[in-house]
Order: sequence, then C-alpha cells, then structure tokens
Amino acid sequence: MTDPLVTVLGATGFVGSAVVRELAMRPIRLRAVARHPAPVPTGTTATIEVCEHDLTAPGAVTEVVADADIVVHCVAYIAGASTWRITEGDNAAERVNVGIAEELANALGRRTTPTDVVFAGAVSQVGGSAPETVDGTEQDNPSGEYDRQKLRAERLLLEATTAGPHRATSIRLPTVFGSSARSTARDKGVVSMMIRRALAGEPLTMWHDGTVRRDVVFVDDIARALVAATDHTGKLAGRAWVLGSGRGIPLGELFGTIADLVAERTGVRVPVVSVPPPAHVEAGDLHSVTVDSTAFRAITGWQPTVELETALRRTIEVCATAQDPARSRAT
Repeated sequence: MTDPLVTVLGATGFVGSAVVRELAMRPIRLRAVARHPAPVPTGTTATIEVCEHDLTAPGAVTEVVADADIVVHCVAYIAGASTWRITEGDNAAERVNVGIAEELANALGRRTTPTDVVFAGAVSQVGGSAPETVDGTEQDNPSGEYDRQKLRAERLLLEATTAGPHRATSIRLPTVFGSSARSTARDKGVVSMMIRRALAGEPLTMWHDGTVRRDVVFVDDIARALVAATDHTGKLAGRAWVLGSGRGIPLGELFGTIADLVAERTGVRVPVVSVPPPAHVEAGDLHSVTVDSTAFRAITGWQPTVELETALRRTIEVCATAQDPARSRAT
C-alpha cells in the first residue's frame, strides 16, 4: 500500500513550516510547497518533496495538488514586516487569500479521486461584534478586509466539497505565537514583536488599558491541531471549527509577563504603557476573545501541551539569539 501524499501549501510560512515539521515525523509522502524552497527538517520519517512554486501563477495550485490525498492550506498574505492588516481593494492580498483557495476548489472539481482539505482559517473571521467567548456557533460578521477574504476562501472550499467525494474543513486559529529551536520561519505576531521590543529596551505599548483579552496558543500546538484535523476529516468535514486554549489572558498581564521574563535575561525591565489607538484600529483590535474549542477537542483529542511561560521562554531565547548571536552564545 502506497503511503498517503500530504501537500502543504505555504510550507515556509510561520504556521505552514510548523505543520511541515510535525508531518515530517510521520511515515507519509510529504510535498512542501512555497514560493521559496522549504527547509527539510532533520531526523524525519516522511519522504519529503520540496516544490518551489508561486501559487498565484495560473495552474500552479492545480499542478501541486493533482495527486494529493490530503491538502493542508496554510497560505496567508502578510503585509510588510509585522502585520496581517490589509486594505480593501488590495489585489495582491486577494490573489493570495482568495485566489489560491478558488483554484484549489476548481482543481478538486476536476478530480474524481477523493481529497481531504484542511484550511487554516482565523477565529477573527467571526468579527468584532461577537461575544467574548466564541465556540464556533456564532454568526460571522468580519470587520476587517483580511478576515473578509479569509471567510470567502473558507466558504469556497467548504462549498466545493459539499457534494463529495472530497472533504474539507476549516480550523480557525486564535492568536498564534512563538518560536523554538526547530523553527524555520519568523513569527511576525504581536507576542514576538513585544519580546523583540523588550529585548531592545523599548516600552511595550497597548491601545487600551490592558484588560482586553486574547487567547494565545504556541505555534507547535497549533501545528499538532492542524495535523490532528487531517486524521479526522470524516467527522470534521463541511464546517469550520474554532481553536484555542480556553483562556483569554489580559494583554496587560501577558505583556507584563514578557517584560518580567526578558528582564531575567537583560537585567532591565521595560515599562508596559497604554497609548492612544491609531487611526487604522479595527473593532476586533479592542475586543476580548476567549475560544471554547470543546467541540474540536472532543473529536480529535487535541489540547495544548506547551504552557504559556514555557512557550514565552522558548520564544525569548530564539528572539535573543537572532538579535545578538554572540551574546546568546556567551550566556
């Protein structure tokens, strides 16, 4: 019997590269697809094929998924060095966030061999008017262009597989953060950004009084969840599932913990301060979010395993090494 072929789209991205590392430990055929060659993890069990493709080019998606048994879609458009925020009418973002999903849906429509698809969505797709605790039953009303595009992509894939033989599911991710010794992609999210600021001796700023809550999960735990989803597509298919730790931590507490942990390393504790929100602030930026992922956990058995402080310490070590390799080796 031939080992299943799992194709990861966006294999060099922050989440995609973690998924590749997780899948590489399995006895499968793994195709890692990205604009640039994906690093091959060491000590792997999988047979790994690295494909360098611009997935926005006509026919590229169709080519790389033509013989796949499972597709994990982790592609996302990240604008600039540190933000996912995009503006309406951003054609480049739409080609990535929506166009790739549209071609994937069309490619599935031409295939008769069953294919399972796991799409990495975002909890924020529900919108800033949702209740503080979300469990996946809420009505979607995204407030930002990024979330609107992600929702369109999600619906394209779910609708394309409604009649079979293919099965698709969307796993909506919370605030994902972190780096470890195995990481091959830089975390551009708010947690690592604040860690880098603290290491540089800069204050940590908030657009509120610090009581806004976020459900944050370490990237390795997110990768395990997406891989777990590939094992249970039969029960997950046809809808979106929210993912989270079940705890919304006040950002003031989170940033204070970052400042404390970095101070252990540098001897200097930077202040955590509130500042006026910028003009581009969105409703979701000031809305608290806690994710109840009971339904997903009941099917897959997944739960986060890396405690927050452990994850922060790992990330601080990686960020410190990147900023000052010589000093890190000395300490």
